This record gives sequence, structure tokens and C-alpha cells, in this order.
Amino acid sequence: MKKKIFTIIILLTVVASGCKKLSVSPSDAISTETLINTSSGLTNALNGAYALFKDHIEFNGNVDANNMYLRQFYQLSDFASDDIVCGQVTTDPLYYSFSLDHSPAQANTRYYWYVSYKIITGVNTVIDAVEKSGKTDAATNQLLGECYFLRSFCHFNLVRLFGKPYSVDPNSPGIILRNNIADPSKKARSTVKEVYDSVIADAEKAAGLMTRPRGVQYASQEAAWSLLARVNLYKEDNAKAIEYANKVINSGKFTLATKSTYPTLFANATTGSETIFCVAFTTVDDYGKFGSIASMIYSDGNSGWGEEYASSSLRAAMSAHPEDVRWSYIVPVKDAGGTVQKKNGIEVYYISKFSFQGGLPNLSSPIMFRLAEMYLIRAEAEAKTGATSAALDDVDMIRKNRGLEGALYNKVVPPGSTALDVVLAEKRIEMAFEGHRTYDVFRNKKTLNKAYWGYHLTGLKETDVDLSKTPSGYPNLTVPYTNARIIYYLPVDEVLSNPLAIQNP
Repeated sequence: MKKKIFTIIILLTVVASGCKKLSVSPSDAISTETLINTSSGLTNALNGAYALFKDHIEFNGNVDANNMYLRQFYQLSDFASDDIVCGQVTTDPLYYSFSLDHSPAQANTRYYWYVSYKIITGVNTVIDAVEKSGKTDAATNQLLGECYFLRSFCHFNLVRLFGKPYSVDPNSPGIILRNNIADPSKKARSTVKEVYDSVIADAEKAAGLMTRPRGVQYASQEAAWSLLARVNLYKEDNAKAIEYANKVINSGKFTLATKSTYPTLFANATTGSETIFCVAFTTVDDYGKFGSIASMIYSDGNSGWGEEYASSSLRAAMSAHPEDVRWSYIVPVKDAGGTVQKKNGIEVYYISKFSFQGGLPNLSSPIMFRLAEMYLIRAEAEAKTGATSAALDDVDMIRKNRGLEGALYNKVVPPGSTALDVVLAEKRIEMAFEGHRTYDVFRNKKTLNKAYWGYHLTGLKETDVDLSKTPSGYPNLTVPYTNARIIYYLPVDEVLSNPLAIQNP
């Protein structure tokens, strides 16, 4: 009997249905030979893997409107930061990111773990089939390289959420590496270092294979270089981070958005000049009020819950420059008199980075890698290696394209700051709400300062809070990198079914 590609069936049906709910076709619907030898088989199977980043799929017997890889990733990352303020207590598990009151049973981490490994298993199946076929033509290699990229990308995102930063403890438990379809179901966690080594090896292999780009909605050589720049920066291999950032910057394929084009960069991600890799959504993928990425942070009054806002901390960091076009993604909700409205004592500033594709309030194609990050990766690595002038030049390159021509550093570090301080401050503003802030703080062994009113202050009401008190007076007011809850517990499903998977303390 021909070997059957069970996982590919699931992936193919995502593409074929275009629906929010996943359907499963018979397990003998496609064979290895069909997958490899038909012109569309391999492409469709891989497109199915991409679809899993954005589709709401069945988990534990039901389809939850909140379940989506990207929605969960941004919430697990950004809602734990000091850039977004929690507007109210909610039973949605997103609240645990704000409060640090994590649980192995929380639904969002369980789903995120599940769908991440679903993507990894799918691309592993394709990798196995292609490599056994012996096909090495450029078109096949491109698709194979995309599989290696997606596996690298998913493993890296997992280890960031469930493992300590490399710079804090590279030998601590990371996540379970799944690099082979023959892996046993019960497998121990690899160390953070082992995961990083695997991520880098996969991304390097992907970069070497991908020579026929299919558009920014798919992985490419430049996307692999971008991932390598990011991973090496996190690993504190600054020379490699600079090397790969240079490859992207010098490729000539991307240009920084200007102050006139930046305000529409995210709504037009698939055609944006900075976009290296994005997950392309269409109007079919508009989950509107209930399940879009934007639904919790934006509302037009009809679509979107709009219950979480840009924090006063971030707005204070941006306050010196009202001319900065990056303000365009922070939207105040004002009353008839022009005063910013409050909800539960918190000023309502919506966030629109994931809005307005095609004019729709909750639709976008989220950008995973873009050119501005490469300049900031290079700047951070330069700052850490003593190349201060070069680091400030890279920061100024960003600032002069964001309307701050009159506020350039011109190779001069402000008094009381370091070059690294300047870079990290710029990155906070430039990459706000894109899933970077918590990792940037904790991997640099800093403390996250959440000394502002919001429902991250577990169990308190606004009238209970005196922010002039010392941080030790309130839980979760400041979060040092040594706090065990800067990462999440492994999902209970994994720990119960796999005794080799040791839980995070």
C-alpha cells in the first residue's frame, strides 16, 4: 500500500474550504506520489501550512472564535508588556498575560502549543516526502526551503513563550523539538540552546534552498535571513546578527516607508515597501468583532470589542514628538468636547496597526518581518559591540522616515543614556504592538515597569492604587527578568500525556 500523508489531508482541506472551521477528508485522499509528482500537490500542501497561521480550527472538539495562531501569539506577547493596558477584568485567558496569573490549563497557551506543533508536523511530512523523492529542481527546493523556514519560525516562537531567554539561561529547559516525523510522541524538552541551534540550522538551510520567491506572503531567502538576524541577536551573537541584517538591508528589495507612506504600511502590508514576510489575510478571513487580531484593541463602534488600549507608559515615551507619524496607530476616543474618554479610569486609546486593510476595521495581513526591524537589530548589535556612531546612524535612518528630521541623534548619545538605551527606546516605539517588547526587555536583563493604573494590578480597583508607593507594594507593578512568569507554563495536555515533559516552575 502506498504511504499516506495523513497530516497533509488536514492542511489541504484548510485551503480548499476557505472556511473558518476545519473539515477533515478521508485519510487515503492523497499519496506520497501524488504529493511529489503533481504540479499542484506540494504547493497546495504548503499553502495549507500557511493557512494554519490564520484559520480558526477545531481544538478539543470545538471551534472557538478566539483561537487563531497569530491572535494568540500577539496577545501572549504584547498583553504581557507595558505597551498595552488591560481595560477590565475578563474571563478570557488573555487576562493572564496582563496579570501574570498563569495556569497550565489556560486555553490560549494550550491552543497555541497545539496549532504550532500542527504546523510543524505538517511541514515535517512534506520535508520527509520531498527528501525521499530525491527531487532537487529549483521550484521544489523553494518549497522545501519554505518548509524549513516555517519549522524554524514556529520552534523559535515556542521557545520564546515557554523557555527562558537565551541570555538568561541557555541550558534551561526549552521546548520539545520536532524535526522528524518519526519522533516519538513522548519526548523530553530540549534545552534553550539546543532549540536555538536547531532554529538556526533550519533557517540557514532554508536560506540556501529558497531562490525563487513567490511573494511576501510566503517565506523567502530574505525572510530566512531576517529570522537569522533576530535569532542571533537574541542569542547575543552580535556579529552574526549584523551579518544577516546587512544581507537583508543590502539586498535592495526593500525600502523604509516614509513619513507619508508609513501610516498605511500595515493596511497595505502585501504591497508595502518594508514588508519582508507577512501572513496574508483576505476578506474571507475577516473575523470581525469576535476573533480578529484587532478585535480586542480596536473598535469602530460596530465591530471589535476595543477593551485593551495603548498604555500611558508608551504614550509618555512618545510624548516629546507629536509630529511622529507613528502616533497614527494610536487612536484616541474623544467625547463631543474633545476630551479623551475613560473606561474604568483608563484613557481609551485604540490601536489600529491590525486594522483597515480594504477599509475594514478589523482586517490586516500581519507583518512578521520588515525592514525597519533589520536596521534596529543592526543598531542594537552595533551598540553592544561599541560601534556607537553606526548604531545612532541606524536609529536616525528610522527617525528621519517617521517625521523626526529635526530630532536626529547625529552620532551623539543624550546625557544620562547609552547607545543601547537609545536603540531600545526607538525600537519600543517603532515596533510597538508587533510582539517584540517583552522579549526585548527580558533578554536584555531589564525590568518591565508597569507603574500605571490598569487591571494588570491583580485584585485591585483604581481607588485602591497609589502609584507613588514603592513597586514592592503591589503585585505585578514591576516585572524583573528573574520572575518565573515571564514565560508560560507548558499546557496541561502535554504534561499529562507526556511524562518526559517537565513543567516550568
